[in-house]
Amino acid sequence: MKKRYFYSLLALSVSCACHAETYPAPVGPSQSDFGGVGLMQTPTARMAREGELSLNYRDNDQYRYYSASVQLFPWLETTLRYTDVRTKNYSNVESFSGNQTYKDKAFDVKLRLWEEGYFLPQVAVGARDLGGTGLFDGEYVVANKAWGPFDFSLGLGWGYLGTSGNVKNPFCEYDDKFCYRDPSYQKAGSIDGSAMFHGPAAIFGGVEYQTPWQPLRLKLEYEGNNYSEDFAGKIDQKSKFNVGAIYRVADWADVNLSYERGNTLMFGFTLRTNFNDLRPSYNDNRRPAYQPQPQEAILQHSVVANQLTSLKYNAGLNNPQIQVKGDTLYVTGEQFKYRDSQEGIERANRIIMNDLPEGVRTIRVTETRLNMPQVTTETDVASLKRHLEGEPLGHETELVQKRMEPVVPESTEQGWYIEKPRFNFSLNPVLNQSVGGPENFYMYQVGVMATADLWLTDHLLTTGSLFANIANNYGKFNYTNPPNDSALPRVRTHVREYVENDYYVNNAQANYFQYLGNGWYGQVYGGYLETMYGGAGAEVLYRPVDSNWAFGLDANYVKQRDWTSPQNMMKFTDYSVKTGHLTAYWTPPFAQDVLIKASVGQYLAGDKGGTLEIAKHFDSGIVVGGYATITNVSPDEYGEGDFTKGVYVSVPFDLFSGGATRSRAAIGWTPLTRDGGQMLGRKFDLYSMTSDKSVNFR
Repeated sequence: MKKRYFYSLLALSVSCACHAETYPAPVGPSQSDFGGVGLMQTPTARMAREGELSLNYRDNDQYRYYSASVQLFPWLETTLRYTDVRTKNYSNVESFSGNQTYKDKAFDVKLRLWEEGYFLPQVAVGARDLGGTGLFDGEYVVANKAWGPFDFSLGLGWGYLGTSGNVKNPFCEYDDKFCYRDPSYQKAGSIDGSAMFHGPAAIFGGVEYQTPWQPLRLKLEYEGNNYSEDFAGKIDQKSKFNVGAIYRVADWADVNLSYERGNTLMFGFTLRTNFNDLRPSYNDNRRPAYQPQPQEAILQHSVVANQLTSLKYNAGLNNPQIQVKGDTLYVTGEQFKYRDSQEGIERANRIIMNDLPEGVRTIRVTETRLNMPQVTTETDVASLKRHLEGEPLGHETELVQKRMEPVVPESTEQGWYIEKPRFNFSLNPVLNQSVGGPENFYMYQVGVMATADLWLTDHLLTTGSLFANIANNYGKFNYTNPPNDSALPRVRTHVREYVENDYYVNNAQANYFQYLGNGWYGQVYGGYLETMYGGAGAEVLYRPVDSNWAFGLDANYVKQRDWTSPQNMMKFTDYSVKTGHLTAYWTPPFAQDVLIKASVGQYLAGDKGGTLEIAKHFDSGIVVGGYATITNVSPDEYGEGDFTKGVYVSVPFDLFSGGATRSRAAIGWTPLTRDGGQMLGRKFDLYSMTSDKSVNFR
C-alpha cells in the first residue's frame, strides 16, 4: 500500500512537469517535518516572511511532531517543538507517568548569512534541538538557488543530519576532537555547545518544484541521516531519497503527504498567520468632525460637560479634566481605549477645537496611569486649525506638535472634571496551563478571579483578588522534588499544593504610587503580593519620554505563604528572603521594534545572578519574547533543566474584540519549573505602567 502512494506521487510529478508551459509564482516557503522552512527531513536556506507563525503537525509510525515556528526577523527563524516518541513510555514507573508515551522538547534556530543574488545562492546556518535532550540535535550549513519553478538546496549536516557520514567532517582537518561526537543524550533543558559540528558529517539536499497548478508543490530530497542512533530505536531505511507533496488549501493552511526512507508514510498539516498583517476589525465611533464654535474666554458649564463626556467615550480618556491657565488649555486623563495613544490625542484635540475658548494658543493633553502623569502632547492651535480646515495641495505645513515630560499646572484659573470612582470590582475567568509534563502532557486549572480596587487617596490604592477553582487536573502532578534532590529551598516547586486549594486569596495589598518629576516614578507596597509570597517592597524607575533606555530598582522583603489550606494561606511559613533587582531597558536605535531587558540581583531562593529578556514587537501589537536566568546555582543544585528559561506571546485583545481596548492576554511557556532563578510575581511594575512614555511598545 505504501508503495502505491510513492508511485502515485512520482506519476503526479512527471505528469505536471510534462504538461507545464507556464509556471506561477511560488506561494511562499513551506515547512519541514520538524518545523521551520525546509523540505521534509532536511532544512533549506529559505526563510518565511517576517512575522509569520506556522503551527505544524506531522505523523508517522515512530514519531508525532508538534511545532511552532516564528520568523522573528527576516534573517532569524526560531522553532519550538514537542516530539511524541510513540515507541517508548515516558518512564518505567507506571504510578508516575502511567502509559503516557515519551515527550521531548526542543528549540531550533536558523540564521540567514546572505540573500540570494544573480550568481550567489542564499546561505543559512542553523542548529536543531538546542537546550533539549539531544534526541535530534544537529547543526548544518545549507544553500539554496532557484531556477524557474525549481528551488534547489544543498547542505552539510552534523549530528542527526549527518549520521550516515557520507563525507569527512571538514573540521577534522583542524583538530581531531571534531571527529568524535558523544552519542549520549543530555539532561532535559541543558545547553551544551561542546559537541556542535563534531562527529560524522553528511551531504544532504533536494529540490522543491512549483507545479503549474499553483496550490500544489512537490519535493524530492536526499538526506544524510541513516537512523542508526534514533531514540525510538534503530529504524530501517531502504532509501535515502524522500519524496513528498504539499497542497495549499488556503492562504493559512497546507496539507502534506510524503513517502520517506523507502518504507514510511508521513502526513500532516500546517496552519499559519502573520503577526505583522493582523489588524483590529472592530467597529469604532468616528472621529469628531471639525465644526468649530468658538466660545468666550470663560468656560461654559454646559459646553465643558459635553466635552468631558466626549473625551471619555470618544477619545478614550478616563476621568478627564479640563483646565485653563493663561493662553494654554490643559486636558488630563487616563487612556483606557486606544493602544495607539496618538489616536486618542487627535480625537481629544478635535473635541477641544470645536469649542475652543477665545485666547487659547496651545493645547496640552496629558496622559496618566494610576494617577501618575506620563507624557504631555503639546499642540499649537494655529497649526492644528490649518490642518483641520485643510490646506491647498502643495502648500501643506507641518503640524506643530511635540511630546514632552508631563506638565500639570499647579493652579488654574478654571477647571472642570468627571469625578473618578473610588471603588471598582471585576470578575474574570482564569486559565492556567502547562504543556509537556511527565504525568500528563497537558495540565490545566480553570477558575474565576474576583478583584476589588479601592482608592483611599489619589495615590494610595488597596487591591485584592479571590480565586475560586472550577476544575483542574493538577492532582496528577506527582513530582514533589524531595529535599535531597536540591540544596535550594522550595520557593516554587510547591505549586501543586497551592493550586489544589478550592479557593484562596491570590493577593491583598496596598500600593502608594507617585510621580517624582523629571522622568522619575516610585511605588511602595505591602501585603499578600502573590499566590506564594507576602511582604513589603519598593520600586523606583527613571524613564524619560521617548527615550530608548530606562532603568529601575526594586527591593523586597517577603515570606512564603502556607499552602496547606485556604485558611492557612493567610499565614506564613518560616521561610523569608530579601529579593530585588536592578534592571536596565534598552531599545536599540537599529531595531526600534526590539526591547532588551537585563536584570541583576537576588532571587527568591537567595541565589544571585541575572536575567536577560528580549522581546520583539510586531506591527499588529503582538509581542513575542524569551528570557533566560543564570545564577550562582550549579546545574546539579538546580536540577533538571540547568537554569530558568521560557518564552511568551502577548496578544492585544483589540485584534479579536468587538471594540477598542488596551487589554492583553499573555501566553507563556516554561519548559520546567525549578527553584533557582525565580522572581517575585509583583502585580504592578513601573515600566509596564508607564508604557505611554514610549511610542514603540504599546
